[in-house]
Amino acid sequence: MTEAAARRRGRRTRTESASTRDRILAVAREEFSARGYEKTSVRGVAKAAGVDPALVHHYFGTKDQIFEAAVEDAVAPVLHAPDAVADGPLDDIGERLTRFMFGVWENPVTRTPLLAIVRSAVNNEAAASVFRRLVVSQLLGKVAGRLGRPDGELRVELAAAQLVGCAMLRYVIQVEPLASVDVEQIIARVAPVVQGHLTGP
Repeated sequence: MTEAAARRRGRRTRTESASTRDRILAVAREEFSARGYEKTSVRGVAKAAGVDPALVHHYFGTKDQIFEAAVEDAVAPVLHAPDAVADGPLDDIGERLTRFMFGVWENPVTRTPLLAIVRSAVNNEAAASVFRRLVVSQLLGKVAGRLGRPDGELRVELAAAQLVGCAMLRYVIQVEPLASVDVEQIIARVAPVVQGHLTGP
């Protein structure tokens, strides 16, 4: 069947379907980032995307599933590539991890879904689960394995607490002067603390 015939019969072509799905994902990211998980609804996402709510359910299923798809689609490609953080000498792994994490936050493309996760994870278990799976399993698990210590997971979680706390104050709560200071100043101060958590006594 030609594309023209498909349109006449009311069917979406593959190209149209992919475009609609991408539009829904982009809108969902913006909605979750701005409103958080609790205040975002499938109906609201559908309205902002200019589609019927049934179409959102068709592509993604439940609200939990569209949330996970919206944030993972944007963040996962970055978090699948932290090998450079785990590889290399341990004596500067703190700086590599700190620089990597702030690099993700400073990038507007990945910042939006991260804001959606962090704002939502505080009050919602589904969002917290996505955060644990994406950040802890895919990134921090590799770093913990590289340390080769029995308390490696605890060390990495303490380092993550330092980094997530700074990110919350800078990007979510926007406390000054932390929110506007040059990121290199932050890395210079935070990296030694992260290094201490990872390899200190």
